[in-house]
Amino acid sequence: MFATLLKKINDAKLLPKISDTERHALEAGSVWIDGEFFSGNPDFRAIMAEAYPGLSEEEQAFLDGPVEELLHRVDGWKLRETRRIPDDIWQFLRDKGFFGMIIPKEYGGSGFSVLARSAVMTKTSGLGPVGTLIVIPNTLGAAELLLEYGTQAQKDKYLPGLASGEYVPCFGLTEPTAGSDAASIKAEGIVFKDEDGEAKIRLNFSKRYITLAPIANIVSLACSLHDPDNILGKGEFPGITVVMLEKGMPGLELGDHHLPIGAFDNGPIYGTDVVAPVENIIGGVGGAGQGWRMLMEQLGGGRAVSLPASGVALAKTSAAAVGPYSIVREQFGIPIGLMEGVEAKIARIAALTYTLESARVYVCAGVDSGNHPPVISAILKQQTTEIGQQLITDGMDVMAGAGVMQGPNNILGGGYVGAPVSITVEGANILTRTLMIFGQGAVRCHPFALDTLNAVQADDVPAFRKAILGWTGHSVKNFFRGIVRGITRGWSVRTPVNDETAQYFRKLGWASTRFAFLTDLAMFLIGGKLKQRGKISGRFSDALSWMLFGVTTLRRFQAEGSRKEDLPIVHWALRYSLHQVQLAFEGIYANFDVPVLGWILRYPGRFWLKINPLSSGPRDSMDRAVAASIQAPGEQYQRVAGGMGTPRDDEPGMGRLLNAWRLVSAAQQPTLKVRKALHKKQIKAASLSEAIDPALEAGVITQDEATQIRKAEAARLDAIQVDTFSSEDYYKDEVSDNIEEPPLARAANQ
Repeated sequence: MFATLLKKINDAKLLPKISDTERHALEAGSVWIDGEFFSGNPDFRAIMAEAYPGLSEEEQAFLDGPVEELLHRVDGWKLRETRRIPDDIWQFLRDKGFFGMIIPKEYGGSGFSVLARSAVMTKTSGLGPVGTLIVIPNTLGAAELLLEYGTQAQKDKYLPGLASGEYVPCFGLTEPTAGSDAASIKAEGIVFKDEDGEAKIRLNFSKRYITLAPIANIVSLACSLHDPDNILGKGEFPGITVVMLEKGMPGLELGDHHLPIGAFDNGPIYGTDVVAPVENIIGGVGGAGQGWRMLMEQLGGGRAVSLPASGVALAKTSAAAVGPYSIVREQFGIPIGLMEGVEAKIARIAALTYTLESARVYVCAGVDSGNHPPVISAILKQQTTEIGQQLITDGMDVMAGAGVMQGPNNILGGGYVGAPVSITVEGANILTRTLMIFGQGAVRCHPFALDTLNAVQADDVPAFRKAILGWTGHSVKNFFRGIVRGITRGWSVRTPVNDETAQYFRKLGWASTRFAFLTDLAMFLIGGKLKQRGKISGRFSDALSWMLFGVTTLRRFQAEGSRKEDLPIVHWALRYSLHQVQLAFEGIYANFDVPVLGWILRYPGRFWLKINPLSSGPRDSMDRAVAASIQAPGEQYQRVAGGMGTPRDDEPGMGRLLNAWRLVSAAQQPTLKVRKALHKKQIKAASLSEAIDPALEAGVITQDEATQIRKAEAARLDAIQVDTFSSEDYYKDEVSDNIEEPPLARAANQ
């Protein structure tokens, strides 16, 4: 029976074929808590037992010392205008060890944890090209690949120079015809023997979008290796290989710039008959053909670091600015943050910032614990960069004119302009969401799918029997479990807590059961066509993503002592997360286009979903308490929006805003006395500033209170001003004509 079924599955192509590159991707990294959601019955006690640590004393000292000093040293506006990193900043980065955070101490680095590197990248994300200069040496690239796969000779040669900043690295992967589909790169390396009989590689390539390429002096180049004489003993086409190249090699062209939004160093790399010894292959001859595996394994954890840091930085910057601005800025005689429409935006910013930070810490800690979860990392990359962009846009909406007028005092503009960069790199978010997260997760994280696929491709009947019986039992359990949990709204789910957050564990368990059963239906009934069904795969990805955010938010709340004052944020965030899962399920039910079952899901199924929802989202009445969390100075503001530096009071932008906010907040009580006197017509004045003297004369306030209000009002007025420019500064009459098209030889190589 099973042999016949196996034959029918192969003949009908019900399951997708797995190419070699896809297999490398599937086998790279590890399954982590994502497997719990695919099980349909997550072990929340184990999920809550995962580490949620802080930084070590050394790491925190680095953040509080050199990183904080760097923030004060860099003139962000001037940097955006000139696009050139000053020499003294370069030297400061070298002296303080910014280039070697990923490198162990024995090679001259700091050996910082993933969590610490992520924290530094978050804090420096707003520094434009300086932030980028910190990210690239400490994430996927030369140092990380060498540490994991390099020979001892390669580590000894390159790691000390990378740690000191002597070597500035870039990673040559993307080409005109190979972006997210990196496996299709055309850069070619041909193995040959020179006149002395030494094995070497002749490389020809055209790369683009390479961050730091214009200022780099060492390149990790991904190429397709061709060994026609089998010199390396790995066949004629060993596969994708990573080769180290140094600036100055004949035929290697570096130095030209692209001009990305956000203005950081990025440009093309060209190579014409560049010759490198085979010893430059990362991992030596043994690393030939292993490049794709290397990249997939490192991306499994690497996607959790730099780009999520940038997304979290956008969220935190928005929260840190918008909360104070909404109190400092007044319209119609009240702070704009007390208006319900504005309040709703601020609540969303505060709650989702809290959520994104919880996911950043949880996942980075997981990578530090030895996990390399490619699905979880992909979720973190895609969702944090998307949500970060949404929140910076919300912040622009609240700050209105102050958000769109450029200059040294604009707090959000730089992040708003640069936000799309993180969405497009390391796999465009559209493809990450619609192809990678669920496409990889459904096979890799499912308890039986990969075993079944392997058995089908190997035509192994005993293995197939074992896998398919296990899968069938898994589906039947989740079918009946889903009925029970749907009727009881999750009350049969075991929760690790007995407080008021237990309801969310129940609903997440209920959601996981439905998710797992729908996954089985999709794999059984849509099968190999799931690769092309990106819209429905994207909805599965959304459901998985927001279940992850739900548990990481709960883990943070627990790890930070279950503070009562944070409960409004947690309630808002969990209701929002569950509502996103609900919307994803509704979309799956509406678009599950298979005979009979599709109709059942589309009509009676969706009706049941709507009358028995996981969540209808946060209620309007919840916004006030959540918005207030970032509208008053104190510990709660720091927990939500902290980690982005402490500007001096006289620094433009955030410095003068926070100074005004503190003064306005401190003067709240005497200001309220004056406003009440105006309302009761005890005094007459056209504005608060004009009412100070009459209120003082009427005994409404004391002299000290009058002084306090005056200082607050002066600071308020200063904080809401925007930059102005003279005609000479505004107009830039000279525009460079020195923009060259790639030469024909380069075009042909593309």
